[in-house]
Amino acid sequence: MAEVITMPRLSDTMTEGKVAKWHKKVGDKVKEGDILAEIETDKAVQDFESEIEGTLLYVGVEEGSAAAVDSVLAIIGNEGEDISGLTGGAAAPAAATEEKKSEEQPKVETAAPAAAEVPAGVEIITMPRLSDTMTEGKVAKWHKNVGDTVKEGDLLAEIETDKAVQDFESEFNGVLLKQGVEEGGAAPVDSVLAIIGPAGTDVSAVGAPKAAGQSTEKPAEQKAEAKTEEKAAPVANSSSSDRVAISPLAKKMAQDKGVDINSVQGSGENGRIVKKDIENYQPAAKPAASAPAASAAPVAVSFVQGEDTETPNSQVRNIIAKRLSESKFSAPHYYLMVEINMDKAIEARKEINSLPDTKISFNDMIIKATAIALRKHPQVNSSWAGDKIIHRGNINIGVAVAIPDGLVVPVLKNTDQMTYTQISASVKDMASRAKNKGLKANEMEGSTFSISNLGMFGIETFTSIINQPNSAILSVGAIIEKPIVKDGQIVVGNTMKLSLACDHRVVDGATGAQFLQTLRTYLESPLTLLL
Repeated sequence: MAEVITMPRLSDTMTEGKVAKWHKKVGDKVKEGDILAEIETDKAVQDFESEIEGTLLYVGVEEGSAAAVDSVLAIIGNEGEDISGLTGGAAAPAAATEEKKSEEQPKVETAAPAAAEVPAGVEIITMPRLSDTMTEGKVAKWHKNVGDTVKEGDLLAEIETDKAVQDFESEFNGVLLKQGVEEGGAAPVDSVLAIIGPAGTDVSAVGAPKAAGQSTEKPAEQKAEAKTEEKAAPVANSSSSDRVAISPLAKKMAQDKGVDINSVQGSGENGRIVKKDIENYQPAAKPAASAPAASAAPVAVSFVQGEDTETPNSQVRNIIAKRLSESKFSAPHYYLMVEINMDKAIEARKEINSLPDTKISFNDMIIKATAIALRKHPQVNSSWAGDKIIHRGNINIGVAVAIPDGLVVPVLKNTDQMTYTQISASVKDMASRAKNKGLKANEMEGSTFSISNLGMFGIETFTSIINQPNSAILSVGAIIEKPIVKDGQIVVGNTMKLSLACDHRVVDGATGAQFLQTLRTYLESPLTLLL
């Protein structure tokens, strides 16, 4: 009987292994003690010996590729044994391809058995990559059940990424034959999310999970996956079920630029949106958001005396932990602190808010002052890239927002070119949508500097972990009324403490200090922002 060999855990910190070299090919005889492959871990390259005798029937990870610990590495059994039940019918193409590579046989000899073919009219929908950092997605909610009729444009599911929850629409007509991921479950990008086709079609073989690391597929499967990738494009945060006529290129450009396609007037046939419509699109001025950017309440946890409880981590929480750990342990942080006299800023805010239909916060003023200060100190607006430092051409400030699952950082693009009212409206809008997981993925990408404000909670001073690939983050404390010395006299004043965390690989201490001096000037004398 065939035996499945999984990727071994060769060290206590190993999470995946890379096959540096295979010592056996598909079809070779394997004896107990024979070296199957050389496995590269996070620490060394080690020989991996077989503990089973038989014939190598299947290779789950090709040479030079990596796979997670406990995923299928190989299958050993009797020569000619049927192992389709262990590989979901995908082993035969892999085996045939291995024979082709080793014996240089014609391509026709690698034909897959009918069991692995995709039935006519069936479409495989894979887990989409909804952001550049997304490696897996979690199905927050299914909007269609197995057996339901699905039309093009129908909402299939809500997908939770590492940044937001996005609606995922079908671009196929048919019946939902299979859900590849259960509600609340997660799966890697490009794995089977759903299968749609004619009612009653048997898709048990098509939807079976593939061996991890398998990269060789028969041409029919490659064609099906390519078609799925092209057609099953996600539509983020769809507000209605109405389809928007748009070319694939225009849709990609709109996603990259953060353009809401519902607000674009198409110039193509029957109002279809085409490339030039996105290139020429000018967004209308946003009205000020009416909802205040209130702080998010933490996830409710009930306390029971003497009883431990558990809360499963969300995708957002897992990614926060991963990103912050990477930042803290890879970037050499150091911290600079300064105290600002906010008396003039308070007076300036009162005058601005006395204008009709205008209401800005101190946070808006800090964001604006920071953006202008970054113009004068571009080194702080840079990123570490291993063998080089990238000096960013735009000033895009990320504003940390607390949500029940943790923290997200929506980004204000070209912040230095925004007015106070534009900053205020944008922050309120994005903070409100962040709490409802309504932000688009591209609204949380591309930051060059970040700001975290806990002053609203009465925190006087704190330090933050850098939001990579940024090289600095500003921590804003509360405005405190206290005695200060002014012109040799003790008077009552209003002060605020700022803390700047810097990546010493990019921002030297003197550079960080000069940036804070400029920022202090702008906040203590707000009129200098107009110079």
